[in-house]
Amino acid sequence: MAKPIRNTPVLYGDDATTFIKNAEKQRNEQQCLLERERIAQNVKKLQGLLHNLK
Repeated sequence: MAKPIRNTPVLYGDDATTFIKNAEKQRNEQQCLLERERIAQNVKKLQGLLHNLK
């Protein structure tokens, strides 16, 4: 039989601050990756357009 899942502990003080900072940092890194992918796609489109002009 499976063990029951315990409640998630509540974070206070420095632990809570550290958790929030890490979560924001991770969110920013994900946004940067998405932005880089968008830029790479636009570069490929531009290269295709320039290649067609030749």
